[in-house]
Order: sequence, then structure tokens, then C-alpha cells
Amino acid sequence: MSRPTLIRALLALAILAVSGWIALTKPARLGLDLRGGTQIVLQTRDTATAKADEEATDRTLEVLRRRVDALGVAEPTLTRSGERRIIVELPGVQDPREAAEVIGRTAELSFHAVRAVAAPGQTGPDILTDSDTGERLRLGPAALTGDDVGKAAAELDPQAGLQWYVTVDFRGAGQREWAQLTARAACAPVGDPARRVAIVLDREIISSPQVDPSVQCGIGIAGGSTQITGNFSQAEARDLAVLIQAGALPVPVEIVEQRTVGPTLGAQAIAASAKAALIGVALTALFIITVYRLLGGLATVALAGYALISYAALAGLGATLTLPGLAGFVLAIGMAVDANVLVFERAREEYAAQRGRGLRSALVAGFSRAWSAIADSNITTLLAAGLLFFLAAGPVRGFGVTLSIGVLASMVSALIVTRVLAEWAVTRRAVQRRPAVTGLSSLGRVRSWLDARRPDVMRRPAAWLTVSAAAVVLALAGVAVRGLDLGVEFTGGRLVEYSTSRSVDIDAARAAVADAGFPRAVVQRSGADDLTVRTGRMTNDQEVRVRAALAKVAGGPVAKQRDELIGPSLGDELRRKALIALAIALAVQLGYLAIRFRWTFATAAVAAMAHDVVVLVGVFAWLGKSVDGVFLAALLTVIGYSVNDSVVVFDRVREQWAASRRTPLPRVVNDAVLQTLPRTVNTGLGALFILAALAVLGGQSLTDFALALLLGIGIGTYSSVFTASPLAIALESRTSAPPPMPKRPTPTGRRAGDRGARGRADTGAVV
Repeated sequence: MSRPTLIRALLALAILAVSGWIALTKPARLGLDLRGGTQIVLQTRDTATAKADEEATDRTLEVLRRRVDALGVAEPTLTRSGERRIIVELPGVQDPREAAEVIGRTAELSFHAVRAVAAPGQTGPDILTDSDTGERLRLGPAALTGDDVGKAAAELDPQAGLQWYVTVDFRGAGQREWAQLTARAACAPVGDPARRVAIVLDREIISSPQVDPSVQCGIGIAGGSTQITGNFSQAEARDLAVLIQAGALPVPVEIVEQRTVGPTLGAQAIAASAKAALIGVALTALFIITVYRLLGGLATVALAGYALISYAALAGLGATLTLPGLAGFVLAIGMAVDANVLVFERAREEYAAQRGRGLRSALVAGFSRAWSAIADSNITTLLAAGLLFFLAAGPVRGFGVTLSIGVLASMVSALIVTRVLAEWAVTRRAVQRRPAVTGLSSLGRVRSWLDARRPDVMRRPAAWLTVSAAAVVLALAGVAVRGLDLGVEFTGGRLVEYSTSRSVDIDAARAAVADAGFPRAVVQRSGADDLTVRTGRMTNDQEVRVRAALAKVAGGPVAKQRDELIGPSLGDELRRKALIALAIALAVQLGYLAIRFRWTFATAAVAAMAHDVVVLVGVFAWLGKSVDGVFLAALLTVIGYSVNDSVVVFDRVREQWAASRRTPLPRVVNDAVLQTLPRTVNTGLGALFILAALAVLGGQSLTDFALALLLGIGIGTYSSVFTASPLAIALESRTSAPPPMPKRPTPTGRRAGDRGARGRADTGAVV
């Protein structure tokens, strides 16, 4: 074993060993859309006296953390996003009303003396309503604020018939102020409103307990601690304690996004995605083993290494695995297959060029020659994934993270693990005596057929460009005629998916929702017994009324499977970010390709990308499919895939044109297309198996995502050959730039990159 091979083998073992250890010791963190729960995104707002800057948002986050901790939710997560956003994740919470009411309370907490019960019709800034009794009380000025509260807790008194009460401990000057406040209240007769103390939050009296008869006038409650008693349930006592202890938020907050996913839907998504992944991987493995035989089998083993590395990276980085992220994890398997296909196809060509003289030298040359195409195609995909992370939000951002990890893991799998296994296999004597078993001894049926007939697909490039232009016009017509069904992420509003105990007539469901106060809501069937209700502004209490109306029509219980609420400001922002993401994606890809290739090739590839985007959006418009955040993830992935295909073709064009600079470009492009077509077909089929399994078995949540990718891959494959290539020919005909220079030969006479191809010229002998 050569030293480079030994180093790669040790590196592969180290990576797999570390990945295995992480996978066994650290479980991956599941997103709320997979394990169920509620996510609330809050945005801080400026006031007349305070600015919602980063410092104020951090202080608000700490207050919210105390409130959420007191709610008793298992493993809550609170993080700041940007300068003004706070993301609150509450696993297991299916009804967000209680959580939203507790963590979103914004006004200052204060304690007041009660002067009297207000007369009917009497108004004024000092008259507030008691939320418990409904009484309107006239209050004195604030004697204490939330800053004076040290601790508040709900406790159970077993000696008083298991009654719940709230203990409040004051700190600093608050102890003295509390004693003075209760000392004055104790001077009023028992039962007089003046003997009560009002606790006010958000201009609402949350409690107005009476000072106990045992407290003496002029002395009050000393020691800085007191008890608030009443006919509290456990939940009421706990919520009151939370509000008292957490106190005021430094700045007001507004709920701009709220998502709730039922645990059943999450479990079904995991099971469906896992089944789709197993079937898709099995079909992909069977396909590459059939095509590449022994090397295909070794690539399948490397795919298992890819899965281990990807999972370990997710767990080690603490990344959250979301439902679109799970799809990205599966999709990246296709990326890993693509790198292997590129290498094996180049190795087949090298073996044929060497007239079958060396399996290992052909394999090494295949890895060397395929490196630039693999690097460029994966970098362009990483650029698209990076845009998803920085410009998207929620689960779509998780898709960008997972796709990035998958792409990097696929390169490690293909270029290190597969290479170590393949180089070891082709040096075995039994394999060398039977080269056909490796899958490298022939060019394959597709390539052999193309070489025998050599069709001139670039004979009329203008005709292909006309077809592409017609497809763009048809797509734009779909957008103009049918319009785009923008999801709630881009329009704002609320989308709720319900599961009914039996099938409900859709017209009856629409009538029930209209009677509940939403006559303009869009009610659709999303499954055999599932309904989706999409409308504009809907509060949590209104959602409960809609659910009750549907339950009455269904004649049985109605379960909420999914609930998404997007504020109008956030909808505008996400729509703007989606357009920015697409524009930046095209600009970044153009810049990168212009550096790596010629500007003509870069322009052609980016034009093909724009063609793919417009056509895919147009198809969804004609089909009436929703264009939402998950569709955006699919669209940016298609951009990466489209560039991937174009890069592979242009990399071969650059190589062939540099080697034969006098050959007309249309002929060079035609040869490059024919030579890379087997790779395009094999990679497309590998991805097809994965996506078809996701579309059929991935459930309602992933069907449109998989459909968009299936269409996008088909459109991208077409455009890389019949849009980007003809356009590059047309652009080159209008420039006077010379063909690219050939690679300089190495001192031994070999071409750069042929490190492993050793022939007689490599010995240094002189004849």
C-alpha cells in the first residue's frame, strides 16, 4: 500500500471512528415539527421611553426565560435571533394560548392600595377591573413594582384542605414598602374594599387579596414575605406566581410567528421519511451496483459511511433536525452518488484510453480528473445551502444546515472512503485477473451507443434556445393566468390543519368555519380525514371556536395536527427575503463561475438557472400548488443542482477545447455533452429513486417538496444540455477571446493531475 493510500485509509478510519463515537453518545436534537410542540417568535418593539436594541432584547429574553421555566415545560429553548427577535420553543405544548398569554404580557407589574369600589359609570385612570371578580376598583398610586419582588411560588397547604396559595418574597426596600402598604390596609374593617391590595399587570388587576384579619393596623406584614390565598386551582396559582415573579418586560413584545405541530404528525413524518429513505437508498444501491458492479458495491458501503458521518455532524454540532432537514439528509445521498458516478465514468474513460493496461492507474486518474467537477458542483450547492441558512427562517433554515452537512459528508464519503476501498479492491489479484467485475472494463451501454452513433445535438443551437424561450413564456403565462398561491409565510395569516374522526363534507366544513366568524377562510381537504383552514388574522381563542364548529360538523373530536401563524410584518419580510435570496443566488453563482470558467460559460449557466426557476414556478402556478418556504428550499436546491449539471458539462468543454484549440466550439460542446451524458443519466436516476420514494411515502408534508425537486431535476438536466450549452456557443461566437490554454505538462511528461498514471514515459529512460 502506497503512502498516500495509507494516509487516506487512516484518515477514513479516524473519521468513521469519531463519527461512530458521537453517534452512540450524543443523540440528534429533533425539531418541534418532528417531536411535536409549539414555537413562538416574538419581536421587541420601541416605546416612548425605551429602545428595543440588542441589550433590551437580551434583558427581555431573561425575563421570558424565568416565565417559561415557571410554566414547567420540559426542555424549553429560548434564543435571540438578530437584534429584536426571540424564538421560544416549547416541546409538548399543543395549546399555545396559555403560553402566549403568560410569556407575552408586557406591562409593568405594580402593587396598589384599593380605595373603594367604583360607582357605576365612574371612569378614570385610577379605576381598573379585577379579572377574577369583575369588580371595578378605584386604586391608589403604585406602592411597589415588579423590581421589588424577589421570589413568588405556588404552594399547597395540606392543613387547609389541600388549598393552593401563592407565596411572595420581597427584597430590599420592597420589604419596608410592603409592610407600610399592608399596615394602612389593615386599618380598614374586614370586608371593606380598602382592606384589599391590588396586584396590577398590563392595566389589569390580576389579583386583589384582602389583608388577613390577624394583621394589626399600623404594623402590617413584616419580614418581607406574604401569602396570597383564595380558591386557586393549581394552574391558577402557578400562573399568578409566574406573572408576579417574572414581572415586567423591559420593552413590549409582539408575536410575529407561531407554529404548533401535533406529536402524531411528527411521529408519522419520521416514520414516513425513514421508510422513504430506506427504500430510496436500497433502489439507489441496487442501481449503482448493477451499473458499476464491484465498485458500485463499495460505493454503497461508503454511502453507509456518509450516513454515519452526516448524523454525527448533526449531533456533534447540536444542529436541530427538522422535517425539511430530514428530506435534505435523504437528498444529499444523491449528492454522494453523483461524486462516485463522476469518478467511475472518468475511470472508465481512462481504462479504455490505456487499452486495459491498469485498473489502479485508471481509477487514480479518474479521481484526479473528476476532482475539479466534483469541487465546483458541490461548492455551488453549498452556496445555495448557505443562502437558505442566512436568508430563510424556521424549518427551511434547518434544511440549509442539513444539506450543507450532507454535501460535505458526501465529498468525504466519495473522495476518501470510496477511494480507499476501491484502490484496495483493484489491487487484489483475483480482481486484476477479472477486470470486468470492477465495472471499469467497458464504457457502459449508453456511452457505447453514443460513441457508435455520435449524434450531433448541437447542430442547431438556436432551435434549442427557441424551445427554452417557449417554455419560459408558457411558465410566465401560468403565473399571469393562474397566479401564485403564496403560502402564509409570504402573505401572513394562519394555517391550521385538523384531523377529524370521520370524513367531513367540504361544503359543510366551509359553512361551519364561516359561521364561526371566518366567511372568507380557505377550507381545503388535505387527506382522507384531514382539513386545512387558511385565513388572515385569527387569534388563539378564535381558533378554538373554529375547531369546535368543525367538531360539531364532524360529529366527533377534531385534533389539531399543525398550526402556523405568521404576522403580516413577518410575511412581508419573508417574501422580500425570498426574492433577495433568489437574486443573490444568481449573482453569487455568476461570480463564482466567472472566476472558475469564462464569463460566457458563467452567463450561460446562470441563464439556465434562471430558466429553471421560472419554469418550475410556472409549473406550480399551473398546478395550483402552494408556493411557501419549503418550496423556496426546493427552488434553491434546484438552482444548486442545475449549476451542478452545467459545471460538469463545461468542465469537460474546457478540457476538450484546451486539448484541441483549433476544433470548432460547437463540435467540442457536442462531444462534451455526449461524454458526460452517461454521468447525467446515472446521477439523475440515483436522485430519482430517492425523490420518488419521498413523494410517494414521505407524507403530505413532503409530497410537494419532493415533487418540486423531481420537476426541478428534470428541468435542470434539460437546461444544462439544451439551454446552457447552446447559449455558451452563441455567446462565444460574439467574443474574440482565444480558447483556454491546455494544462502544462509535468516534468515527467505526464499531464497535470495524472499522478497515478504511470507508463513507459514515466521511467526517465532515454532511447
